[in-house]
Amino acid sequence: MKTAISIPDSVYTEAERLAQHLGKSRSQLYSEAVAEYVARHDTETLTEAMNKVCDAVDAHSDPAFSAVTRRVLEQSEW
Repeated sequence: MKTAISIPDSVYTEAERLAQHLGKSRSQLYSEAVAEYVARHDTETLTEAMNKVCDAVDAHSDPAFSAVTRRVLEQSEW
């Protein structure tokens, strides 16, 4: 699908430089960038990916590690 967007000159210049460095077309670079952005901000997909990781590894941690992690998180500003 074709679309038109407006971006700052500096972003365009850097995107052109990166596309050339990677040997990709501008369209391919923009398409991959938007796909990556969407994937990172799609919370449902992110949750599914994290669940797959937890299923693949032993997600049950050592109780001492859990306690330390809990203390660190309680002291962190969210």
